[in-house]
Amino acid sequence: MMKRRSFLVASAGLLAAPALAQDTRASTLRFVPQANLTSLDPIWTTATVTGNHGYYVFDTLYSTNRLGQPLPQMAEGHEVSADGTLWRIRLRPGLKFHDNEPVRAADCVQSLKRWAARDPFGQLLAAVVEEWRVVDDGSFEIQLKRPFPLLLAAIGKPENAAFIMPERLAKTDPNKQIGEMVGSGPYRFVASEYNSGSKVVYEKFAGYVPRPEPADYATGGKIANFQRVEWVIIPDAATASAALINGEVDWWERPQVDLLPMLARSPNVRLQVLDKTGRLSLARFNCLQAPFDDVKLRRAACVTVIQENYMRAAEGDDTSAWTETRSLWPKYTPYYADNADLMPGDIARARAMLKEAGYGGQRVVIINPTDFPDIGALGQVTADALKQAGMNVDLNESDWGTVIQRRNSREPVEKGGWSIFHTTGGATTYGNPAMSPLIRGQGAAGWFGWWKNDRAEALTDTWLYAPDEATQKKAAAELGRLGLEQAPTLPLGQFTLRTAVRRSVTGLVEGLAPYPWGARRV
Repeated sequence: MMKRRSFLVASAGLLAAPALAQDTRASTLRFVPQANLTSLDPIWTTATVTGNHGYYVFDTLYSTNRLGQPLPQMAEGHEVSADGTLWRIRLRPGLKFHDNEPVRAADCVQSLKRWAARDPFGQLLAAVVEEWRVVDDGSFEIQLKRPFPLLLAAIGKPENAAFIMPERLAKTDPNKQIGEMVGSGPYRFVASEYNSGSKVVYEKFAGYVPRPEPADYATGGKIANFQRVEWVIIPDAATASAALINGEVDWWERPQVDLLPMLARSPNVRLQVLDKTGRLSLARFNCLQAPFDDVKLRRAACVTVIQENYMRAAEGDDTSAWTETRSLWPKYTPYYADNADLMPGDIARARAMLKEAGYGGQRVVIINPTDFPDIGALGQVTADALKQAGMNVDLNESDWGTVIQRRNSREPVEKGGWSIFHTTGGATTYGNPAMSPLIRGQGAAGWFGWWKNDRAEALTDTWLYAPDEATQKKAAAELGRLGLEQAPTLPLGQFTLRTAVRRSVTGLVEGLAPYPWGARRV
């Protein structure tokens, strides 16, 4: 628990900062994000903070509502051929990019192709696409080699979304970041005011055409009530808390758990859960490099996991806010099954397994953020558990932006690589084989860690094209079990986030991200 003296010192430091205190315009929303925004391209990285930024700047053809249904967003609608192999998608009229150029079918086709080159669900779709074909400026076709019933679910999924950008930007190599933010969404990125580590600024885009339906998660009318949104980067939790209580900022995305009771007592602050399905905490291994290219060593590490230790360290002692989830299918998703036998939480057993596997003391580098309490605490618990089991652990701590940059490295640790990183993700994102990167065995084409397993890919294909629900469930069960037996990813528990917002700001839309639309000042 933070000492009162350190809280007051931090508060005094912020109160002296005129940049935060002086700007009180009612048309500006001041938001403290979960982490610093260092990467701007939401296709290039899966970092949640970049995906949240993506929702300000970009829009999608289809989006997902609270029931998990993909609904038209930029699209007006679609037609499908009788045999399910030809999809034609029509755009809504009047759509514009932030440079006031019209959104064309060619922009959509190139954006989908770039997204599909990196996203696991997109890769499954791309594998059966025979041709992406522009019909005219307002419509395009996707010709498939075989039916793909989940096409709309793929291009409309809410996390790691298929954002639409101008064709010239979407032609950027998927393995390189785009260098310009020209989007199709309700807010325009103000490049001249972007200062990584300090501030990110968005302005309402007057040319955005909202849908007429009410907003529902990532779907419907995205109404920008604020003319300007400022992301204020405040790594210190006490400083962020003081800023919120004093009205210098309006919304703090992820308050530190030990500050929640104090925030709850403030008459001007409201705590709210926007994503009721919760998030899964994870450890991810580098399966390309020693020591965790050896499945026996990954299994030994899996045996050390005591989820309660992780959850209490990261999310606090309020057990109503978290649950143990010993599965790569999160709780409250269709295929969840407890695998307690694979995660016994037994350090002595793990020590014996390491000895049996011939572990030779290779260095284990855990890259871990100091400015992200929900994640940083996970790395510290892992470091302690692996040290107890007898591994040579190097806890390499830095800011989150450095972590998400470094995890791209496929080099050995001696050349700047890594062994383990930790993260969290929306539970529904990991709810089936098509969406979840955690159990896909794509190797070099897959998620950071680059686990390769042909059986996992075959089971994913079986699930995707299963003739009935029973076959799907069987494939998903085997795949979930295989994912924990091979252990490229370790589930560390599941939790819900409470966001903190000034009572003068209302209308927040529920969903996976802190969506800016709908928010207004009263």
